[in-house]
Amino acid sequence: MIDVRSPGEFEEDHIPGALNLPVLDNGERERVGTLYKQVSSFEAKKVGAALVSRNIAHHLESFFSSKNKAYRPLVYCWRGGSRSGALTHILQKIGFAAVQLDGGYKAYRRHVSSDLSSLPAQLSYHVVCGTTGSGKSRLLLELEKAGAQVLDLEALAAHRGSLLGALPDQPQPTQKSFESAIWDKLSRFNPKQTVFVESESKKIGALRVPDALIMAMRSSPCVRLEVPLNARVSLLIEDYAHFLNGSDAINEQLAHLVQLRGNEMVSAWQEMARQHAWDQLVAALLEEHYDPAYLRSLMKNYAPSPNDLEFKTNDLTPAGLQRLARTIMQANGQA
Repeated sequence: MIDVRSPGEFEEDHIPGALNLPVLDNGERERVGTLYKQVSSFEAKKVGAALVSRNIAHHLESFFSSKNKAYRPLVYCWRGGSRSGALTHILQKIGFAAVQLDGGYKAYRRHVSSDLSSLPAQLSYHVVCGTTGSGKSRLLLELEKAGAQVLDLEALAAHRGSLLGALPDQPQPTQKSFESAIWDKLSRFNPKQTVFVESESKKIGALRVPDALIMAMRSSPCVRLEVPLNARVSLLIEDYAHFLNGSDAINEQLAHLVQLRGNEMVSAWQEMARQHAWDQLVAALLEEHYDPAYLRSLMKNYAPSPNDLEFKTNDLTPAGLQRLARTIMQANGQA
Protein backbone atom coordinates (compact mmCIF):
# COMPACT_ATOMS: atom_id res chain seq x y z
CA MET A 1 0.00 0.00 0.00
CA ILE A 2 1.27 3.42 -0.97
CA ASP A 3 -0.06 6.56 0.71
CA VAL A 4 0.66 9.54 -1.53
CA ARG A 5 -0.69 12.16 0.88
CA SER A 6 1.59 14.69 2.52
CA PRO A 7 3.80 13.61 5.44
CA GLY A 8 1.58 15.59 7.83
CA GLU A 9 -1.55 13.76 6.72
CA PHE A 10 0.29 10.43 6.90
CA GLU A 11 1.56 11.15 10.42
CA GLU A 12 -1.93 11.91 11.69
CA ASP A 13 -3.13 8.48 10.53
CA HIS A 14 -2.73 5.99 7.71
CA ILE A 15 -3.70 2.46 6.77
CA PRO A 16 -1.49 0.11 8.84
CA GLY A 17 1.46 -1.10 6.77
CA ALA A 18 1.23 1.70 4.19
CA LEU A 19 4.35 3.43 2.87
CA ASN A 20 4.36 7.20 2.49
CA LEU A 21 5.47 8.38 -0.98
CA PRO A 22 3.99 11.90 -1.05
CA VAL A 23 3.29 13.51 -4.39
CA LEU A 24 2.98 16.85 -2.57
CA ASP A 25 4.92 17.60 0.62
CA ASN A 26 3.40 19.66 3.46
CA GLY A 27 4.45 23.02 2.07
CA GLU A 28 3.47 22.18 -1.50
CA ARG A 29 0.04 20.98 -0.41
CA GLU A 30 -0.51 24.21 1.52
CA ARG A 31 0.63 26.27 -1.48
CA VAL A 32 -1.73 24.50 -3.88
CA GLY A 33 -4.60 24.74 -1.41
CA THR A 34 -4.07 28.48 -1.01
CA LEU A 35 -4.11 28.96 -4.79
CA TYR A 36 -7.32 26.96 -5.01
CA LYS A 37 -9.05 29.13 -2.40
CA GLN A 38 -7.62 32.54 -3.30
CA VAL A 39 -7.10 32.38 -7.10
CA SER A 40 -8.78 29.54 -8.98
CA SER A 41 -8.93 25.79 -9.30
CA PHE A 42 -7.26 26.09 -12.75
CA GLU A 43 -4.19 27.89 -11.35
CA ALA A 44 -4.02 25.46 -8.44
CA LYS A 45 -4.16 22.43 -10.75
CA LYS A 46 -1.55 23.90 -13.10
CA VAL A 47 0.95 24.49 -10.29
CA GLY A 48 0.00 21.25 -8.56
CA ALA A 49 0.49 19.17 -11.70
CA ALA A 50 4.07 20.41 -12.07
CA LEU A 51 4.86 19.65 -8.44
CA VAL A 52 3.20 16.23 -8.56
CA SER A 53 5.04 15.32 -11.78
CA ARG A 54 8.37 16.32 -10.26
CA ASN A 55 7.77 14.29 -7.10
CA ILE A 56 6.52 11.24 -9.01
CA ALA A 57 9.64 11.37 -11.17
CA HIS A 58 11.75 11.28 -8.00
CA HIS A 59 9.86 8.23 -6.70
CA LEU A 60 10.25 6.48 -10.07
CA GLU A 61 14.01 7.06 -10.03
CA SER A 62 14.36 5.91 -6.41
CA PHE A 63 11.72 3.67 -4.84
CA PHE A 64 10.24 2.13 -8.00
CA SER A 65 13.54 1.64 -9.81
CA SER A 66 14.13 -1.73 -8.12
CA LYS A 67 10.60 -3.08 -8.63
CA ASN A 68 9.92 -5.72 -11.27
CA LYS A 69 6.81 -6.08 -13.41
CA ALA A 70 5.10 -8.34 -10.85
CA TYR A 71 4.96 -5.48 -8.32
CA ARG A 72 1.30 -4.63 -7.65
CA PRO A 73 0.81 -1.60 -5.39
CA LEU A 74 -2.46 -0.29 -3.95
CA VAL A 75 -2.32 3.52 -4.09
CA TYR A 76 -4.46 5.94 -2.11
CA CYS A 77 -4.80 9.61 -1.19
CA TRP A 78 -7.43 11.53 0.77
CA ARG A 79 -10.50 10.75 -1.38
CA GLY A 80 -9.10 8.54 -4.11
CA GLY A 81 -8.80 11.51 -6.47
CA SER A 82 -6.11 13.37 -8.36
CA ARG A 83 -3.03 12.64 -6.25
CA SER A 84 -3.39 8.87 -6.14
CA GLY A 85 -4.86 8.89 -9.66
CA ALA A 86 -1.74 10.57 -11.06
CA LEU A 87 0.68 8.01 -9.61
CA THR A 88 -1.58 5.05 -10.43
CA HIS A 89 -1.93 6.22 -14.05
CA ILE A 90 1.82 6.52 -14.58
CA LEU A 91 2.56 3.18 -12.90
CA GLN A 92 -0.05 1.48 -15.09
CA LYS A 93 1.43 3.07 -18.23
CA ILE A 94 4.84 1.69 -17.24
CA GLY A 95 3.35 -1.79 -16.88
CA PHE A 96 2.81 -2.19 -13.15
CA ALA A 97 -0.56 -3.62 -12.10
CA ALA A 98 -1.21 -0.65 -9.84
CA VAL A 99 -4.67 -0.20 -8.30
CA GLN A 100 -6.20 2.99 -6.92
CA LEU A 101 -8.13 2.62 -3.65
CA ASP A 102 -11.72 3.68 -4.31
CA GLY A 103 -12.65 6.45 -1.91
CA GLY A 104 -9.11 6.76 -0.55
CA TYR A 105 -8.24 7.28 3.11
CA LYS A 106 -11.65 8.83 3.76
CA ALA A 107 -13.39 5.56 2.84
CA TYR A 108 -10.91 3.61 4.95
CA ARG A 109 -11.58 5.88 7.94
CA ARG A 110 -15.35 5.33 7.60
CA HIS A 111 -14.72 1.58 7.54
CA VAL A 112 -12.59 1.73 10.70
CA SER A 113 -15.19 3.81 12.57
CA SER A 114 -17.96 1.43 11.55
CA ASP A 115 -15.97 -1.67 12.47
CA LEU A 116 -14.98 -0.30 15.89
CA SER A 117 -18.65 0.06 16.77
CA SER A 118 -19.38 -3.64 16.12
CA LEU A 119 -16.15 -5.69 15.95
CA PRO A 120 -15.29 -5.63 19.71
CA ALA A 121 -18.53 -7.46 20.58
CA GLN A 122 -17.62 -10.30 18.20
CA LEU A 123 -14.62 -11.32 20.32
CA SER A 124 -14.29 -12.82 23.81
CA TYR A 125 -11.93 -11.31 26.37
CA HIS A 126 -10.18 -12.01 29.65
CA VAL A 127 -9.32 -8.74 31.37
CA VAL A 128 -6.05 -8.75 33.34
CA CYS A 129 -6.66 -6.92 36.63
CA GLY A 130 -4.25 -6.09 39.41
CA THR A 131 -3.17 -3.09 41.48
CA THR A 132 -0.53 -0.76 40.06
CA GLY A 133 2.84 -2.46 39.69
CA SER A 134 1.43 -5.99 39.43
CA GLY A 135 3.21 -6.53 36.11
CA LYS A 136 0.08 -6.54 33.95
CA SER A 137 1.79 -5.13 30.86
CA ARG A 138 4.74 -7.49 31.21
CA LEU A 139 2.36 -10.41 31.66
CA LEU A 140 0.54 -9.47 28.45
CA LEU A 141 3.87 -9.61 26.64
CA GLU A 142 4.59 -13.09 28.01
CA LEU A 143 1.09 -14.26 27.11
CA GLU A 144 1.64 -13.05 23.55
CA LYS A 145 5.01 -14.82 23.39
CA ALA A 146 3.27 -18.00 24.56
CA GLY A 147 0.83 -17.80 21.63
CA ALA A 148 -2.15 -16.04 23.19
CA GLN A 149 -4.10 -13.27 21.47
CA VAL A 150 -3.21 -10.00 23.22
CA LEU A 151 -4.50 -6.47 22.85
CA ASP A 152 -1.98 -4.22 24.62
CA LEU A 153 -3.78 -0.88 24.62
CA GLU A 154 -1.07 0.91 26.60
CA ALA A 155 1.55 -0.12 24.03
CA LEU A 156 -0.67 1.11 21.19
CA ALA A 157 -1.32 4.37 23.09
CA ALA A 158 2.36 4.86 24.05
CA HIS A 159 1.30 5.57 27.62
CA ARG A 160 1.15 3.63 30.89
CA GLY A 161 -2.25 4.98 31.74
CA SER A 162 -1.57 6.99 34.92
CA LEU A 163 -0.53 10.49 35.97
CA LEU A 164 3.12 9.47 35.58
CA GLY A 165 2.43 7.24 32.58
CA ALA A 166 3.83 9.36 29.73
CA LEU A 167 6.80 7.67 28.05
CA PRO A 168 10.00 9.76 28.15
CA ASP A 169 11.01 9.27 24.52
CA GLN A 170 7.76 8.59 22.68
CA PRO A 171 4.79 10.93 22.18
CA GLN A 172 1.30 9.50 22.03
CA PRO A 173 -0.17 8.88 18.57
CA THR A 174 -3.19 10.81 17.36
CA GLN A 175 -6.66 9.53 18.24
CA LYS A 176 -7.22 8.39 14.66
CA SER A 177 -3.91 6.55 14.56
CA PHE A 178 -4.70 4.88 17.91
CA GLU A 179 -8.05 3.70 16.55
CA SER A 180 -6.40 2.39 13.38
CA ALA A 181 -3.94 0.36 15.47
CA ILE A 182 -6.78 -1.09 17.59
CA TRP A 183 -8.82 -1.93 14.48
CA ASP A 184 -5.81 -3.60 12.86
CA LYS A 185 -5.27 -5.83 15.92
CA LEU A 186 -8.95 -6.70 16.42
CA SER A 187 -9.52 -7.52 12.75
CA ARG A 188 -6.69 -10.09 12.84
CA PHE A 189 -7.90 -11.98 15.92
CA ASN A 190 -9.55 -15.40 15.78
CA PRO A 191 -13.07 -15.03 17.26
CA LYS A 192 -12.85 -18.59 18.60
CA GLN A 193 -9.92 -17.72 20.89
CA THR A 194 -9.74 -15.49 23.96
CA VAL A 195 -8.20 -12.02 23.73
CA PHE A 196 -6.24 -10.91 26.80
CA VAL A 197 -6.40 -7.19 27.57
CA GLU A 198 -5.56 -5.00 30.58
CA SER A 199 -8.23 -3.39 32.78
CA GLU A 200 -8.02 0.08 31.28
CA SER A 201 -10.17 3.11 31.96
CA LYS A 202 -11.91 5.03 29.19
CA LYS A 203 -8.82 7.21 28.62
CA ILE A 204 -5.16 6.27 28.33
CA GLY A 205 -3.28 9.51 28.63
CA ALA A 206 -4.95 11.85 26.14
CA LEU A 207 -6.49 9.05 24.07
CA ARG A 208 -9.99 7.56 24.30
CA VAL A 209 -10.61 3.82 24.10
CA PRO A 210 -13.52 3.15 21.69
CA ASP A 211 -16.83 2.87 23.55
CA ALA A 212 -17.78 -0.52 22.11
CA LEU A 213 -14.44 -1.98 23.21
CA ILE A 214 -14.72 -0.63 26.76
CA MET A 215 -18.25 -2.05 27.00
CA ALA A 216 -17.08 -5.47 25.80
CA MET A 217 -14.16 -5.46 28.25
CA ARG A 218 -16.32 -4.49 31.23
CA SER A 219 -18.73 -7.35 30.56
CA SER A 220 -15.91 -9.93 30.38
CA PRO A 221 -14.37 -12.20 33.03
CA CYS A 222 -11.11 -11.14 34.64
CA VAL A 223 -7.70 -12.60 35.35
CA ARG A 224 -7.07 -11.18 38.82
CA LEU A 225 -3.48 -10.82 40.04
CA GLU A 226 -2.52 -10.55 43.70
CA VAL A 227 1.06 -9.31 44.13
CA PRO A 228 2.66 -8.17 47.43
CA LEU A 229 3.64 -4.54 47.91
CA ASN A 230 7.43 -5.06 47.94
CA ALA A 231 7.38 -6.81 44.54
CA ARG A 232 5.26 -4.03 43.06
CA VAL A 233 7.56 -1.32 44.43
CA SER A 234 10.59 -3.00 42.85
CA LEU A 235 8.90 -3.30 39.47
CA LEU A 236 7.72 0.31 39.45
CA ILE A 237 11.16 1.66 40.36
CA GLU A 238 12.50 -0.26 37.36
CA ASP A 239 9.72 0.86 35.00
CA TYR A 240 9.87 4.53 36.02
CA ALA A 241 13.64 4.87 36.24
CA HIS A 242 13.46 8.01 34.03
CA PHE A 243 11.88 9.86 36.98
CA LEU A 244 14.64 8.92 39.41
CA ASN A 245 17.46 11.13 38.12
CA GLY A 246 16.15 13.98 40.26
CA SER A 247 13.07 15.21 42.05
CA ASP A 248 11.93 18.10 39.83
CA ALA A 249 10.11 16.10 37.15
CA ILE A 250 8.21 13.82 39.51
CA ASN A 251 7.37 16.63 41.93
CA GLU A 252 5.92 18.69 39.10
CA GLN A 253 3.58 15.82 38.31
CA LEU A 254 2.73 15.14 41.95
CA ALA A 255 1.64 18.76 42.32
CA HIS A 256 -1.38 17.92 40.13
CA LEU A 257 -2.68 15.71 42.97
CA VAL A 258 -2.97 18.49 45.58
CA GLN A 259 -6.66 19.06 44.90
CA LEU A 260 -7.37 15.34 45.16
CA ARG A 261 -5.07 14.32 48.05
CA GLY A 262 -4.43 17.56 49.90
CA ASN A 263 -1.36 19.73 50.25
CA GLU A 264 -0.03 17.97 53.36
CA MET A 265 0.06 14.51 51.78
CA VAL A 266 1.49 15.72 48.47
CA SER A 267 4.16 17.78 50.26
CA ALA A 268 5.22 14.66 52.17
CA TRP A 269 5.57 12.74 48.90
CA GLN A 270 7.56 15.58 47.34
CA GLU A 271 9.93 15.64 50.31
CA MET A 272 10.54 11.89 49.86
CA ALA A 273 11.43 12.62 46.23
CA ARG A 274 13.82 15.40 47.23
CA GLN A 275 15.48 12.94 49.64
CA HIS A 276 15.59 10.31 46.84
CA ALA A 277 13.74 7.92 49.18
CA TRP A 278 12.34 6.11 46.17
CA ASP A 279 11.21 2.87 47.85
CA GLN A 280 9.42 4.85 50.54
CA LEU A 281 7.83 7.22 48.00
CA VAL A 282 6.57 4.47 45.68
CA ALA A 283 5.14 2.48 48.60
CA ALA A 284 3.39 5.60 49.92
CA LEU A 285 1.96 6.47 46.50
CA LEU A 286 0.63 2.94 46.10
CA GLU A 287 -0.92 2.67 49.55
CA GLU A 288 -2.25 6.22 49.81
CA HIS A 289 -3.24 7.03 46.23
CA TYR A 290 -3.03 4.41 43.49
CA ASP A 291 -4.37 1.33 45.30
CA PRO A 292 -7.50 2.98 46.77
CA ALA A 293 -8.32 4.65 43.43
CA TYR A 294 -7.69 1.48 41.42
CA LEU A 295 -9.75 -0.75 43.74
CA ARG A 296 -12.70 1.67 43.61
CA SER A 297 -12.53 1.73 39.82
CA LEU A 298 -12.17 -2.05 39.68
CA MET A 299 -15.30 -2.65 41.77
CA LYS A 300 -17.25 -0.23 39.61
CA ASN A 301 -16.04 -1.29 36.16
CA TYR A 302 -14.66 -4.82 36.52
CA ALA A 303 -16.69 -6.31 39.36
CA PRO A 304 -15.96 -9.93 40.40
CA SER A 305 -17.74 -12.69 38.49
CA PRO A 306 -17.89 -16.51 38.86
CA ASN A 307 -15.82 -16.90 35.70
CA ASP A 308 -12.83 -14.91 36.98
CA LEU A 309 -9.41 -16.55 37.32
CA GLU A 310 -7.29 -15.61 40.37
CA PHE A 311 -3.53 -15.94 40.72
CA LYS A 312 -1.06 -14.99 43.46
CA THR A 313 2.61 -14.34 42.72
CA ASN A 314 5.58 -12.46 44.14
CA ASP A 315 7.85 -13.32 41.20
CA LEU A 316 7.66 -10.61 38.54
CA THR A 317 10.93 -11.63 36.87
CA PRO A 318 10.74 -12.63 33.17
CA ALA A 319 10.97 -16.29 34.14
CA GLY A 320 8.29 -15.91 36.80
CA LEU A 321 5.92 -14.15 34.41
CA GLN A 322 6.58 -16.79 31.74
CA ARG A 323 5.48 -19.48 34.18
CA LEU A 324 2.44 -17.43 35.18
CA ALA A 325 1.49 -16.92 31.51
CA ARG A 326 1.59 -20.66 30.87
CA THR A 327 -0.48 -21.33 34.00
CA ILE A 328 -3.10 -18.78 32.91
CA MET A 329 -3.33 -20.27 29.44
CA GLN A 330 -3.74 -23.76 30.90
CA ALA A 331 -6.50 -22.52 33.18
CA ASN A 332 -8.15 -20.91 30.15
CA GLY A 333 -7.91 -24.15 28.15
CA GLN A 334 -5.28 -22.81 25.74
CA ALA A 335 -2.28 -24.95 26.72
